[in-house]
Amino acid sequence: MPVAYVLVNVEMGAEPEILKKLRKLPNVKEAHSVYGLYDLIVKVEFESLSGLKDYIYKHIRNLDKVRSTLTMIVSD
Repeated sequence: MPVAYVLVNVEMGAEPEILKKLRKLPNVKEAHSVYGLYDLIVKVEFESLSGLKDYIYKHIRNLDKVRSTLTMIVSD
């Protein structure tokens, strides 16, 4: 089952709101606030690689107040 970590930048002050939404999504296994260049990190699992890409686009990137994402697909 493909796994990806998604680093997320959100509008200032929106971290708690977006984190709450992310944690309710199916296929999101973990979601945490982080310090540094990104605001949140999300671990996502999906049945297929193509489905994973679509899921990230439709359910994470399209959330209101999400400014940008960086997806890292696990290779092992």
